[in-house]
Amino acid sequence: MATTTAEATKTSSTNVEDKQSQNLRHQEVGHKSLLQSDDLYQYILETSVYPREPESMKELREVTAKHPWNIMTTSADEGQFLNMLIKLVNAKNTMEIGVYTGYSLLATALALPEDGKILAMDVNRENYELGLPIIEKAGVAHKIDFREGPALPVLDQLVADEKNHGTYDFIFVDADKDNYINYHKRLIDLVKVGGVIGYDNTLWNGSVVAPPDAPMRKYVRYYRDFVLELNKALAADPRIEICMLPVGDGITICRRIS
Repeated sequence: MATTTAEATKTSSTNVEDKQSQNLRHQEVGHKSLLQSDDLYQYILETSVYPREPESMKELREVTAKHPWNIMTTSADEGQFLNMLIKLVNAKNTMEIGVYTGYSLLATALALPEDGKILAMDVNRENYELGLPIIEKAGVAHKIDFREGPALPVLDQLVADEKNHGTYDFIFVDADKDNYINYHKRLIDLVKVGGVIGYDNTLWNGSVVAPPDAPMRKYVRYYRDFVLELNKALAADPRIEICMLPVGDGITICRRIS
């Protein structure tokens, strides 16, 4: 069947639009933002995040950007989200597993009341100390109890004492993905009924829906199955309500209900 001029024009226009759309999408699985275009993400940052970002968080974000492992940091929009979430749930006693240079830790500390507390755990004190001077300058270092080393032994000690059960208002996990399930098994006892656990990277650079032959960084491919396992387990856990949000690299908010 012959193609009319109008049909050809329409087809050509559609192809151009498709190519433009493809160009706007991130070409590699592994980009920090899950939005369809960098321009849209930049709009959010410049309109909503950066104008309201505390000076101390901006300083720490810029320091962290120079670190060779900066992909590990919490994104600015997620930092803003965590800060507001902590205020909304009136959190006072909190925990953070995975600190890196402390951007999300600072977001939490700034949101907590003066007598609020954060039990912060990370295997690398050196990275934490990179951001510590900024945290101290912000006047919130007294809220932080930093423990260097693996989190699981600390959690086991806490769980062993029933007085610690149900005492945490908010817990944020951004650490080794292959232990997320192990963390959840312990944290569910430590967070109070009505309290919140936030698991970061639950959309894992978009790889959770990527085909097997999609371009992925090696670490993305390695941890992908662990993230999928966590997401499945959280969805089936009757003790919590969940909400998965495409903020940063994906964050799943779990509210304990029993």
